[in-house]
Amino acid sequence: MNRENLIKLQDGGAIAFEEYGDANGVPVIFCHGWPSSRTMARLTDEPARSLGIRIISPDRPGISGSSLQRNRKLTDWPRLMERIVDHLDIGEFRMLAISGGAPYAYATAAAMPQRVRAIAIVGGAPPLAELTDTEGLLPLYRWMMALYRTRPRILRTFFYLARPVLSLRPPIRFRPLLLKMLLLRPCDAESLRDAAAFEAIFESQRRAWRASAEGVMADAQIYAQPWGFAIEDVRVPVRLWHGKEDRAFSVQLAEQIATRLPDCRARFVDDAGHYSLPIRHMHEILQDLICTPTT
Repeated sequence: MNRENLIKLQDGGAIAFEEYGDANGVPVIFCHGWPSSRTMARLTDEPARSLGIRIISPDRPGISGSSLQRNRKLTDWPRLMERIVDHLDIGEFRMLAISGGAPYAYATAAAMPQRVRAIAIVGGAPPLAELTDTEGLLPLYRWMMALYRTRPRILRTFFYLARPVLSLRPPIRFRPLLLKMLLLRPCDAESLRDAAAFEAIFESQRRAWRASAEGVMADAQIYAQPWGFAIEDVRVPVRLWHGKEDRAFSVQLAEQIATRLPDCRARFVDDAGHYSLPIRHMHEILQDLICTPTT
């Protein structure tokens, strides 16, 4: 457990994944955020062990240990997901998606309803290409969306310039300063003062950047493009968790998604932000996921 595993693909590439929790437990596929990588699933390890859950956390193509897949689309992901679960001899499974992992869980559920029993979405990204008003997004995301549509070359240059800085590991003594610079909600800053949570979040981001700016950029482009299916096509049970203090994606955006999903139970949590929600509530999120009645 907790070591890189590789699955070879027909095109000569590979998908890397790690496992956490109980090796003999209920299988749950973890979809990491952006920019992030498979080790973000460290957040699940202890609660998954206590609940008897097996967490399988893959890197997406071009991220950390997984090979870059050029010109990929969101709808390509379910085929890779099928390759992973078949390789592990898993029939039915559940999914847990954090932030930017949400579109990947939705895509898998829409394409494989016979195998995906339920999904949990935590602080999930909505279909950004459908938004007519981006006020509910983090200012950085609004800026990136605008550049993607009007000045894509400038955005590409930004990614390459950012990589050397964002792939560095800052000294521990600088962590309080970093948290201040990020202008986080108080609940998020407090949660990230926990050393294990900080490492799970930021080490997974550094791993993504260290692999290549190209992979992080390809992953980002997925969010700005149409998903290739409607959110209404996701008919498996969805457990949607969202912090009322989330700055990345406002709670109003999450409420809109909840009304569009055919089988959704939403929980909007007081005094919880984008980071503090999965850090503080992982045990109950996982417990709720494995206890979700399936159709």
